[in-house]
Amino acid sequence: MPFGTRLLDDGRVNFRLWAPGADKVELCLQGDAPEVRLHMAAEDEGWYGITTELAGTGFYYQYLIDGKHHVPDPASRYQPQDVHGSSQVIDPAAWQWQDHHWQGRTWESAVFYELHVGAFSGEGNFAGVRKQLDYLADLGVTAIQLMPVADFFGRRNWGYDGVLPFAPASCYGTPDELKELVDAAHAKGLMIFNDVVYNHFGPEGNYLRFYAPEFFTPDQDTAWGNAINFGQSHWVRRYFIHNALYWLEEYHFDGLRFDAAHSIFDHRNPHFLEELADAVRQGPGCDRHVYLVLENDNNAGHYLRRGKNSPPHYFDAQWNDDMHHVLHVLLTGETFGFYRDYRDRTMHLLGRCLTQGFAYQGETSPYRAGQPRGEPSPDLPLTAFIAFLQNHDQVGNRLQGRRITELCPAEAVRAATAIVLLAPSLPLLFMGEEWACTRPFPYFIDFPEELGRQVAEGRRQEFADFPEFEGETAPGAPPSPNALPTYQSAILHWEEITLLPHRQWLDFHRELLRIRKREIIPRLHGVTGKQARYRLIADRSLQVQWQLNGGAMLTLTANLGAIEANAECPAAGRVLYASAGEPQETLRQGKLPPWSVLFCLEEPDDDRVDSRLSASPRK
Repeated sequence: MPFGTRLLDDGRVNFRLWAPGADKVELCLQGDAPEVRLHMAAEDEGWYGITTELAGTGFYYQYLIDGKHHVPDPASRYQPQDVHGSSQVIDPAAWQWQDHHWQGRTWESAVFYELHVGAFSGEGNFAGVRKQLDYLADLGVTAIQLMPVADFFGRRNWGYDGVLPFAPASCYGTPDELKELVDAAHAKGLMIFNDVVYNHFGPEGNYLRFYAPEFFTPDQDTAWGNAINFGQSHWVRRYFIHNALYWLEEYHFDGLRFDAAHSIFDHRNPHFLEELADAVRQGPGCDRHVYLVLENDNNAGHYLRRGKNSPPHYFDAQWNDDMHHVLHVLLTGETFGFYRDYRDRTMHLLGRCLTQGFAYQGETSPYRAGQPRGEPSPDLPLTAFIAFLQNHDQVGNRLQGRRITELCPAEAVRAATAIVLLAPSLPLLFMGEEWACTRPFPYFIDFPEELGRQVAEGRRQEFADFPEFEGETAPGAPPSPNALPTYQSAILHWEEITLLPHRQWLDFHRELLRIRKREIIPRLHGVTGKQARYRLIADRSLQVQWQLNGGAMLTLTANLGAIEANAECPAAGRVLYASAGEPQETLRQGKLPPWSVLFCLEEPDDDRVDSRLSASPRK
């Protein structure tokens, strides 16, 4: 890695800093003795470097820019005193890994569980997550999705305000404690993913403008400030590519989620995302299963495309916001903000999500002032889409951070949950969802007072159009993101799982995931939208059929409304899951009860499966 520190075989340490905007750079060593300043030699392309025997593992250091600004290493491996403090020299080979035989899991087996390290346990750290690995494995989870752990200012943050992408947040623990978590997850058969943010830096603790303003471009803004300069700077691209490789190689993560990829702007060919994916496929991806997941509002299907029976060239999957939004509209009736795009032809859009991945595949978006959104996706594997009913965004970016179980009837949530967990797309749960946790997940930060006030004001402006928002002091007003009680309210209350009805919700999720593991996962490989059909039964009812690997037919019949529906379309095969009493008898009578879901599986014992699929009308 060309950035940061490198321990040499002779015991010396090499320090390198890319500082094209600086005239002079000094290394400031702060070990047991008072600060020692060492001149760093200027090198080509804006680099400064020095190799010294005066430093070693565990030493603290900073860089002094032009005699004015003490700054941490932008590739610091650890910041014991937070992002304004000194960096620490870390030996990347010191941890004795125990996962030597771990090759990861197949992609089709992935069941994601997103969690925030600081709010998942009372400890609020990596060790607290490690203590719950047995619970997660028993639940049926196979892939832990950490919200970003790169260092941010303060003791609490969602993680998307990180400023030192190579340093695990010190409030969560040391680098070795994060590696211990990854090691322990692999020992339990669990994959573990890191969430990385390459579209912006946080607003507090980012010193790059003092010595490397080339990191930013004034030509393009994001929702969080100037965009990263991927289009013009080779070393900016390498910085983030090496960061991705670093998490996969040095920490043995099984994959990465790329936050808000639609805000990564690059007009070069190849695009930064393609260059990064190539580096991963040719690096750690050669030796074991390594997976790359996008969050991308643009629904750019070309990043997910692959050849027949071949692995993806770029990215394995995308978080499917379309699936969430259409289910949310059906369950809650809310149509404000981006939900307005799903107000009309809602069941049609749900059928499209279930069979083709994206609801929007180039159609115009009313929410986006009539601009087209998305690319065609029927040819993509259905496992290229990650479905969810809740995640950090969809809960935390509500006014009070309220969960879906507070917004609609329990039978509605159960119906939608069954669809998410048993349909072919890969499912994701958000921490506590599996027991209908009553704790909210509001947005929280720990910024200096003035910055915290500005963030709170920005949040109030964002929520001004929400129907329940009635002003700063109204009962529906968003809690102050910078207030400690806001963060404390998000910490999971684990005692709930022993109480009714939470224990019943937990059993419900466990049983659905057992069905998925036994019946769905073994038949998922290679299933695309071309092997799927849906038809609308009534205003809020539909039937979906997927021809799975091996020729088995999976059929979903569902009524996602509060009124009984007529349904003269019996489902053949063995019942995998039924939510409403005697569903097959009810169907034979031509009725679908409110909020009812039926999954059936028919084995390929003759040609009837293929003929029925081809005869089903495709919407």
